[in-house]
Amino acid sequence: KEGYQVTYLPVDEHGLINPIELRKTVREETILITIMHANNEVGTIQPIEEIIEIANEYGIITHTDCAQSIGKIPVKIDKMKVDLLTIAGHKLYGPKGVGALYKRAGLKIEKLTFGADHEMNHRPGTENVLEIVGFGKACELVNENLSQYNSTMLKLRNKLEEGLQEKLSNILINGHPSKRLPNTLSISFNETEANKLIEKLSGLAVSPGAACHSEKVEISHVLEAMGVAEEYAAGTIRLSVGRDTSNEDIEIAIEEISRVVSEMQSSRKWPNKTDEEVKLTNYSQGLGCACKIQPKVLQEVLNKLVPINDSSVLVGLENSDDAAVYKIDDNYSIIQTVDFFTPIVDDPFLFGAIAAANSLSDIYAMGGKPLFALNIVGFPSNKLPNEILERIIEGAKSKTDEANISIIGGHSIVDDEPKYGLVVTGLVNNNSIVTNNKSQLGDDLVLTKPLGTGILSMAMQKELIKESQKKVLIETMLELNKTASETMVDVGVNACTDITGFGLLAHLLEMMKASNQKVKIEMQKVKLLPGALDFAMTGLIPRGTEDNYNFTEEFVEYDEKIKNVYKILLNDAQTSGGLLISCSKEKTDNLLMALKEKGIDDLSIIGEVVSESKSQIEVA
Repeated sequence: KEGYQVTYLPVDEHGLINPIELRKTVREETILITIMHANNEVGTIQPIEEIIEIANEYGIITHTDCAQSIGKIPVKIDKMKVDLLTIAGHKLYGPKGVGALYKRAGLKIEKLTFGADHEMNHRPGTENVLEIVGFGKACELVNENLSQYNSTMLKLRNKLEEGLQEKLSNILINGHPSKRLPNTLSISFNETEANKLIEKLSGLAVSPGAACHSEKVEISHVLEAMGVAEEYAAGTIRLSVGRDTSNEDIEIAIEEISRVVSEMQSSRKWPNKTDEEVKLTNYSQGLGCACKIQPKVLQEVLNKLVPINDSSVLVGLENSDDAAVYKIDDNYSIIQTVDFFTPIVDDPFLFGAIAAANSLSDIYAMGGKPLFALNIVGFPSNKLPNEILERIIEGAKSKTDEANISIIGGHSIVDDEPKYGLVVTGLVNNNSIVTNNKSQLGDDLVLTKPLGTGILSMAMQKELIKESQKKVLIETMLELNKTASETMVDVGVNACTDITGFGLLAHLLEMMKASNQKVKIEMQKVKLLPGALDFAMTGLIPRGTEDNYNFTEEFVEYDEKIKNVYKILLNDAQTSGGLLISCSKEKTDNLLMALKEKGIDDLSIIGEVVSESKSQIEVA
């Protein structure tokens, strides 16, 4: 911003700066050389003393960031002869929020903040004595025990590294073999994606070296500068050991990482596994409906399709409705849908049952009655025993039995990920078809199930969820929308859609666009599943939920009092969610009363179709 020119030095395959290259880049105008002492991702330790010697030859001021190195390796300012050095307290077990800048005597620096003349007029503000004392004590402990800290961490880090090398092939250790921090391990796995790997690891705190999305893989700039091949960089994680790490911790980490990586690598086979031993979500890139294609991407594809020219097609692609409707005579139409996804729970029976409930929901959302279903199966038969698939289909049958229909065929392929769902064919009276494009001004919006299945499913996969929360979550996803559907048809509502992978706001947006209406919803009236808000506040957000939020943001006007965590919840990717019903005010009481009489209690009127709004959707 100030107009200075900055030269960025390259590194070799170990992440090391070459002092010869540094010398070549120095110019008469060069005033500062700043290089981190040790890299935070791969742990490589830079040749700081050689670099400072070159800087001193030219009279250039030097700075090094020692946040990572102090407390792990010897750092002697007198030996370094550096001009400026920065320290972060929490990195050496001091309090968070305190640090230090070492400034060589006689060096003048400008203040970054202004006001009083505390700290010898370097910065204003009263000193935080408690944190400074804690910081000082942490430094004292480092000074007394550094050799012990160093040797313990090095021994544990090497045990972790060697243990993973013994159990896994095609791995890469990043950073310099010897000039590396004793606590840091950056390791790359071939045929693996870092973010998916981390999602599947239980009980470990791990950092990714790459963020893998559906459109691209964002490789860490450190790995990119080191020239790590993308197929390895995409599967890179960083592990750290500390003073309290034990041998048992290392053994658990080796077993857990080895297990998950092995399951993810397509070359591995897992014979002789029973369904009690298999965690199905470990084979999944996403959870349930959260693994859908991004709404923006899907919309762009569908918009390019040629319009359907068939008078018998009563509902097609035009309004992103829940199912297709095809007229067969003056009284009835065929209604058909297909839905499938990857595991959202580990139990195969429950996975099949939830997938079936979700598939049936599209028929119910349009007022139809299911007639029969067909299986859609993708299954890693080279990894999992057939008994797992049998249990999945048994679970689905439990739901189709509840819906009073049969599964009478289907199609299957071999797939690296388990995938399951149904093609459901139903019948609907032409006078009772409920679409998403007939919301009327003044309609109440009724939601039949609470939100939060996406966030809670992720918490369940990470084994963070309470048993009581897990019970409610699974019961919610298992509940058919059959009763709600039959009730709304009897009452006579204007429009409906079910809430699935695109979240409440994206499905509501489809409804409002199709109906050419605007809507105002009240956040406080939207019911949430127990624990969903707490986990969202911790940042436990599925990628599908984030994609939904990014897609709907331009169409939604949030009141300034709405916190970000609630915005996320309104966009949470639901699996087997409830029905969102647009009902005239004259009929709302009858609808609510009838639903409650039939045992559907978690209802809420969340908003109203309005004539004026700042955006297509307004959230108050």
